[in-house]
Order: sequence, then C-alpha cells, then structure tokens
Amino acid sequence: MAATLSLLILGTAGAGYLYYKHLNDNLRGGSRAGGDSGVKKAAPNALGDTPLNILLIGSDSRADARNVALGGGKDQRDRKPLADVQMLLHVSADRKNASIISIPRDTVVPIPKCRDGEQTYPATSTRPINETLSRGGPGCTLTTWETLTGVYIDHWMMVDFAGVVAMADEVGGVPVCVKTGVWDRSTRDQKGGSGLKLPEGTHEVKGEQALQWLRTRHAFGSDQNRAKAQHMYMNGMMKKLQEQNAWSDTGRLMGLADAATRALRVSDEIKSVKRLFDLSMQLKNVKLDRLTTATVPTRPYPGNPRAWLEPIPPSADKMWSMLRDDVAFDKNGDPADKPKPSASTKPSATAQAPGSFPVTVVNGTAGDGQAPAEGRAGSIAENLRGKGFTQADSSRDAKPRKDSTVFYPKAAGEQGKANAVSVATSLGLPATAVRPDGEVSEITLVVGSDWREGGTYKRPTVQAGDLPEGASSKTDCMDVYSVYRWDGKS
Repeated sequence: MAATLSLLILGTAGAGYLYYKHLNDNLRGGSRAGGDSGVKKAAPNALGDTPLNILLIGSDSRADARNVALGGGKDQRDRKPLADVQMLLHVSADRKNASIISIPRDTVVPIPKCRDGEQTYPATSTRPINETLSRGGPGCTLTTWETLTGVYIDHWMMVDFAGVVAMADEVGGVPVCVKTGVWDRSTRDQKGGSGLKLPEGTHEVKGEQALQWLRTRHAFGSDQNRAKAQHMYMNGMMKKLQEQNAWSDTGRLMGLADAATRALRVSDEIKSVKRLFDLSMQLKNVKLDRLTTATVPTRPYPGNPRAWLEPIPPSADKMWSMLRDDVAFDKNGDPADKPKPSASTKPSATAQAPGSFPVTVVNGTAGDGQAPAEGRAGSIAENLRGKGFTQADSSRDAKPRKDSTVFYPKAAGEQGKANAVSVATSLGLPATAVRPDGEVSEITLVVGSDWREGGTYKRPTVQAGDLPEGASSKTDCMDVYSVYRWDGKS
C-alpha cells in the first residue's frame, strides 16, 4: 500500500494545489507508538542508511454502516476493533530487497503496557496479538511488535473493510488461484464465513469479492494459510499495476490516489502527501523477485490449543534476528550486496582502562516471553570483573529485550562509545550491539533473550534466504479444505 500510494501521488503531481490539498485532507493519523518497547532505531551502515520497517494493519472495525454491510456484525458497532491482519514490511538499508512478514491474528504474545489518551492498559502475556488494537490503537500494535521482535518500526498504516473494497475497485481485478472450487460459508460445525465463492482455477477478484478473498480462513484451513492467500493477493496487485503501466494514466491515477488516501490511516509522522511521496522514493528500487512473503511459524497455544497459537521460539527468533541484522529473506541478491557494517562500528577515541569506569549489567532474558534466566546479570557482571572491569555490577531491575545490547550515555560521545565497544568485545558481542542512549548515566549492558547461557556471546549465524522451516508463504494456488469445496453448480 505504501509503495503503490506513493507512486500514485507522483502521477497526480500535475493536478494542482487544490487536488494535492484534497489528498492531504483525506489522510487520518495517530501516534506512532502506544507504549515504550525500549527498542532503538538501528545504527546507520557505512553509507549512512538504515532499514525501513512499516507495520501494515487490517482492522475489523464495524464503526460505520459501510463496514457493517461488508463484514456483518451490526451488533458490534460499539465494539473496539481488532487487528485481524498484521504484516511487517521490512525494506533493507540498501533498498534492494524487502520482505513482508505476517503473524496469525490469534497468536498469543507478550503485550506491553499501552496508553490510549488518558487510559492505560496493563501488560499481559496471555492474550492474542489482534487485541492490541483495542488496547491502545495501532500504536499499541506497533509497540507489541517491537517488544516481540527487537526491531524498531518506523511507521504504521491501517485499512478497514471499506478501504480494502475501495482500493480493490480502483485497482481493478487482481489474479488469485484456487485448486478446486471454493465456497466459504457457514457449516453445521463452523458458523460464519467470508462468503467467497469461486470455481476452480485463476480468477481476477475486485471490490467485495477481493475483501472476501482476504478474509477467508475456514476454507483455506487456518490463519497461516489465510496469510498465504493475502500475500498472493498483494503480489498479484503489484505485478498487475506494473504490467499495465498504470502510472501513465492520469485519470486512473487520480482515482487511485483519492481511494488510497481515503482508505488509509497512517502514523502522524507520515500523515502528508509529501512525506508519503518521500517514503516511496526509498522503495522504488525493490524488484518483485526481491520481495519475500513469510509467516511466523506457530504451534497450538497450551492455554487454549483449539483456538489460539504461539510462535515457535527457535523459528521466530531466527526470523527476528535476520530482521535485526538486515539479512535478506531471499537468495536472489548479488553476494556483493551483503549488509554493510555500521558507520559507528569504529569509535575515533581509545578505550580507557577497563577498571576506570562503571558498568551496570541488567537481566533482559525475558525478552522472548519466557521466564527470565535467573542470576544472569550477576554472572555476567562477575565475568566482566574477571576481565578487568572491576567496577562492573549487576542491577536488580529487569529490562526484557530480544537482542543483547551495550548502551552508553549519549553525552559521553566517542569516549563513551570506545569504552562500550571494549565491554562488548570482551564478551564476544559485535560492535553493532553498541548504541548511544539519552537515558542511561553509565555504560549499561542488557543481556537479552538471545544470550540466556554461557559467559561468551555466540552470535547466531544466518545467511540470505535461510528462513526456518514453515516460514515461507509463497504459493501459486490455494488448497481448499474439503468441507468448503464447491463443484461450481449448486
């Protein structure tokens, strides 16, 4: 949506100030974050570039008559919406590859404390991720993703039922495929259904039928398979627009831009046509063969195994690590295009003697939602003292974090960085784990959930395209669960 909308705006640049203002007035905004994840933006690489992360949210709001007509549930107009579709768009620092990662809506993850105006919602670790939207708006959904992944997310974009239909109508038909006829309807054992009704083969869906495709879950067997269908639709839409060269049709562009800006709600820092256009310029070099779609591998959640899921820790952690390290999800890149080292890796100052400055060690091993590894801060502090950092001490405070990080006071400048790098190096942490922070008063090592044991950090080795089993969501045609197969006649 971000890339498409921005290119549309480029095509309407000659329409004049009043139309530009009209598009601006269409946009609705909201706060970027709903809480404090503690995750910081990645340090720039040697060229000064950082990855770009945008959270895409599909809301099931029934707040107006259009959404009730499309999604049913007229008795739910006053219910707070749920974030039933969540996808993270990650664009590499060099802007040459991108990935879209989905989490099924009923996946239970740690949800941090969130704020929505004056109302505060307490943290919980026993509720599904789609409830984040009702616990603090899209900003809470973003903060939850940051807490879960350890990845800083720059922006969010959200669309509801009516917005999807409006965009689908303007784009025209998008090709999708089913291996047999499908009819997603109520059955004796399962009430509800999207109403999708398609014969076998490839078809172009638009308008309400496109929404039905994106909402279909029972007929495709699971939320994981629904994500595959959604990814198929997104890839098909982008491919069709590129093949049609839609950007050269000014009249069509104006309709698309108007529909898109009406359909989207965005975080405040990109709530203008100009800022969305600037965003598009960072996406224009990503080719379709470098766009990877994936879904976080999950398993039944023990507390409610029939209805809810939970991430499989080794698989999910590997995906989050690839995102944090900006490792491509595909294997189609030039080997020379490996992530460039951080521009801040080598401090210009020389580190002081290890025992001449204090180091605080904090236990952050609960960052993946597991119970914290007891005594972790104390053992690492003792390890540091044995390496000459005699002023190293542990903190009783816990600060859950995915990735182990050494923070130094921002005001300490290059000297603080040099000292922090010496701490990191002594423990086997990469220099990229060193970051400035305006809130710490001394060097602070947060031992993350990626380092739950051992005295020396062992960095996971991941290669481009090395996704865990079950993560890839690419498919040419959707299987249909037997109960929902349709013969094309009845």
